[in-house]
Amino acid sequence: MRPPGWQDYVPGLGVARSYQRSWLPKDIVAGLVLSALLVPQGMAYAELAGLPTVTGLYTSILCLLGYAVFGPSRVLVLGPDSSLGPMIAATIAPLMLANGDPARAVALASVLAVMVGVVMTVAGLARFGFVADLLSKPTQIGYMNGLALTIVIGQLAKLFGFSVDADGLLAEAGAFVSGLAAGDANATAAALGIGSLVGILLLNRFLPKLPSVLIIVVLASILVSAFDLESHDVDTVGKLPQGFPPFTIPQVSLDDLPPLFVGALAIAVVALADTMSTASAFAARRGDRVRGNQEMVGIGAANIAAGFFQGFPVSTSGSRTAVAEQAGSKSQVTGIVGAATITVVLVFATSLMQYVPQPTLGAIVIAAALSLADIAGTRRLWHQRRTEWALSIIALLGVALLGVLPGILIAVGLSILNVFRRAWWPHQTELGRVEGIDGLHDTDSYPQAELLPGLVVYRFDAPLIFANARMFGEKVREIAEDHPGLRWIIVAAEPITDIDTTASDMLHELDAWLNARGVSLVFAEMKDPVREKVDRYELTRTIDPAHFLPTLDEAVDEYIRQTGATWRAPSPES
Repeated sequence: MRPPGWQDYVPGLGVARSYQRSWLPKDIVAGLVLSALLVPQGMAYAELAGLPTVTGLYTSILCLLGYAVFGPSRVLVLGPDSSLGPMIAATIAPLMLANGDPARAVALASVLAVMVGVVMTVAGLARFGFVADLLSKPTQIGYMNGLALTIVIGQLAKLFGFSVDADGLLAEAGAFVSGLAAGDANATAAALGIGSLVGILLLNRFLPKLPSVLIIVVLASILVSAFDLESHDVDTVGKLPQGFPPFTIPQVSLDDLPPLFVGALAIAVVALADTMSTASAFAARRGDRVRGNQEMVGIGAANIAAGFFQGFPVSTSGSRTAVAEQAGSKSQVTGIVGAATITVVLVFATSLMQYVPQPTLGAIVIAAALSLADIAGTRRLWHQRRTEWALSIIALLGVALLGVLPGILIAVGLSILNVFRRAWWPHQTELGRVEGIDGLHDTDSYPQAELLPGLVVYRFDAPLIFANARMFGEKVREIAEDHPGLRWIIVAAEPITDIDTTASDMLHELDAWLNARGVSLVFAEMKDPVREKVDRYELTRTIDPAHFLPTLDEAVDEYIRQTGATWRAPSPES
């Protein structure tokens, strides 16, 4: 294996050296098409995060440039994301004062982005890419469903042209219903918002290759301008600040740093899980490999770049990546072209954005939230494995009822607990011989399996650790008490991938207890690393070294040789 070179840590420079001229026209076209999606989505997701709309454009520019230099994928597109917006808002909202200053909100979000970037970069350099596995598929489905529900409820008031002063899913839903009942909705704004949402969904459904978001934003803006809908109290984005975002070191107090860091950790886990799943999907289609640790560095660089130019945390976008790929993108030059296009808009054409209606931005966010929901996946879990379906529902309720940040912590905790549960209560069974099938098999699945008198073959499908050591010992004692005349208990140890010190003490006591009753504890197919731990624990001072046999067949044959037993069908009473 060759040592890593500079091109491994700065992939963008490697791409620049190997760039082919024939790619440039395709990258330029893909970048222009991509920018048509980046501008309206960036503004919408900035508002979702509780920030000024222009920060979404600042963020889009810098994160694209940062990832183009340090990101390993040639096709992934980073930017403001609907799944991170509520997490950003949930992190910075408690730190804002009443009628908070937008400048303070931007500073908090920028520090948050830098923190996410540092966490991701350090973790990537330390090869912590495995952290993405902390979100199992069922809990990820539940988290995303809860997030989609939270986003939709939170945007309904904007869609109908009014605002509510409430926090939390139930409170926001109640305030929205109360506002409708009180006549707070603006009929013109509601028609524009609902029409925008329907238009986006229909275009996505029947003409998926068209830039639905751009088309609807342009049409809605034309309607606002042509019919002077602002005079009908339809809120718009208004004129954006002109010019490229200046380099800014965000200023916050020391007291703000701990809660921001907690939020940064949660955002980093979600961004990493999202990026790895998206990267894997697109890499498989292109025949590329995923470099998880460098992806973390790339995301980190994108977030740090955004944070120092008045931006907020970003992640990979599956929808924008798909648009770039469909448009013919060949490299990260696509992202650079997209960033350049947004810069041109900010420097020369900010007035084009002034007629974009707020209800349409709400429609964009709701449409994105609906794409996050995975109802089919939830239904599949119900049919395939009810326990994992229950985990997804708990994760959904955690996000919906407790908030986004507690929800992600619950989702991660549930994923870890699910792994622990499987080790705590593993599958265990007795084995017997089934006529016509090689090997030994589960007597629960084959009740008529033949058995050898005086022998029980027992399989325990988990590492033998502190969490399940007592269960193992009690089960073996139960077997010994329930089988009069028992001489051997053979443990089919192939699934036992570890034995810790707690389990070692248990085995020592268990073997002594069995020996006092004339029963031998025998292990078959124990892996070499586990066998080495047995020697290190000095368990062979209690357990006869001859009772560790390489295969299950050899263990059974040895028992037959010593006892002369023959296979028999189970007795009716057993």
